[in-house]
Amino acid sequence: MAIDPRKIINSPFGLSLANFIGRYTSDRMGQRIAWFIADFISARSSWKLVRAVRSNLWVASGEKLDKEGLDKIVTDNFRNVATSIYDMYHHLYDPASFLKMIEPHPSAVQLVQRPEYCDRGLMVVGVHMSNFDMIFQIGGLAGIKALVLTLPELNAAYQKQLDMRARKGLNIVQASMGSIKQAVNHLKAGGMVITGIDRPDDNNTYRPRFFDRPAAMPIHHIFLALKARVPILVIAMLKQPDGKYHFLFSEPIEMQPHPDRHVEIILNAENILQIAEGFIRHDPSQWAMTFPVWPEAMNLFPR
Repeated sequence: MAIDPRKIINSPFGLSLANFIGRYTSDRMGQRIAWFIADFISARSSWKLVRAVRSNLWVASGEKLDKEGLDKIVTDNFRNVATSIYDMYHHLYDPASFLKMIEPHPSAVQLVQRPEYCDRGLMVVGVHMSNFDMIFQIGGLAGIKALVLTLPELNAAYQKQLDMRARKGLNIVQASMGSIKQAVNHLKAGGMVITGIDRPDDNNTYRPRFFDRPAAMPIHHIFLALKARVPILVIAMLKQPDGKYHFLFSEPIEMQPHPDRHVEIILNAENILQIAEGFIRHDPSQWAMTFPVWPEAMNLFPR
């Protein structure tokens, strides 16, 4: 039976171990442990998780990397992800220390200070870059007023992550027909809805182009924005050489109407994905996506 490291990493045991290491080790020791685990995983090139990361980074880097270059960016990627996980758990129980890890951004301050209901709603979509989960933790600590839309199917580990976010005060709902309607009404009333944008959904029949390849990217945020007639704000996070996590924000992007519904969804999805591409190109090694975005690329990258 093939090893599925994701089941171990994302198991309640795996999250509890990450929590223990982050909480009870020094920065130096925690960094060494994080990199040791990252290097062990990234070297297992036959594992599906690693192959997915290799294919994703190969496409996101312009499909030009040779094996040596791909090996390096994949190693850096797993180290960045491991460091982000360590940083989050290391500072999680000290709000003042936690907030010092973040470089303030005017748009982030505006979102935190935004009333629960304004004259117009706002759809906020996040790219899984760097310390993606820290965005939610910081938002909860700062008292952001928003409806957070999550995956419809939750395993035990993901549920534990959501529980952590909820304890920070976030209003979290699983995606369903009922919650989608709830989100539309929330947006129409002037509220804010937050969701992810770049985790592939094989059940999605739409295939907008992402890095010049059709991909099963989520489109629920487009549906919500069109239905409620609100703009979309794209957000991501990057760790910079100063050791802090910096926000990336787009301008609010208005939805473009089209008489053909399918074309309308694709057109607007690709407009949003172009922003996500730009964020990822800042540093592809910080794009934390372990699911294959382009299944066909799993057989194309250099080995």
